[in-house]
Amino acid sequence: MDALLMCGGQGTRLRPAVGDTEKPLVEVDGRPMVDRVVSALHESRVSEIVAAVSPETPSTAARLTGCADVRVIETAGEGYVTDLTAALETMETPTVTVTADLPLLTGEIVDRAVETADGESLAVCVPLSLVESVGASADTTVDHDGETVVPSGLNVVGDKKSRQVVWETERLALNVNHPADLQRAEKLFKHLQ
Repeated sequence: MDALLMCGGQGTRLRPAVGDTEKPLVEVDGRPMVDRVVSALHESRVSEIVAAVSPETPSTAARLTGCADVRVIETAGEGYVTDLTAALETMETPTVTVTADLPLLTGEIVDRAVETADGESLAVCVPLSLVESVGASADTTVDHDGETVVPSGLNVVGDKKSRQVVWETERLALNVNHPADLQRAEKLFKHLQ
């Protein structure tokens, strides 16, 4: 199974805290978030990593072009869903999809998602209460069996029906979308080491 790494977003919610740094290149504990996600994918059982960049992330594209086992494709930069849809058209399913703003992701978590999906589509969510307990922002919430949950940014896109799972996993509770998220990612990273 291959992985699609989405790293073409503008990161406007992180500015001005990070200046002109492209969102995937924002550092957590001295290392760009995208490098951390690529490492997690390399530690997992995925075969190939395809990084979807956009005109908004030329430095990210240049960085990833030099990475072993990463194929870079360019999307139009018209928004996450549009770019994801376009990128998925170049891939076989099932495919792991992950955002570049999950700096605490591990290969073990990716493998767990692949095993849980078992060829179907899967959206991995975390409870809103967990997101709030780590002090992260939650820009999107959904209902899952009467519980408010937050999409984690880790999914499997398969050919069969789609379902959600809810995991109590701190490493998935923090997408770095706002300056406060970046500060919390630094603290949580040190705590989880």
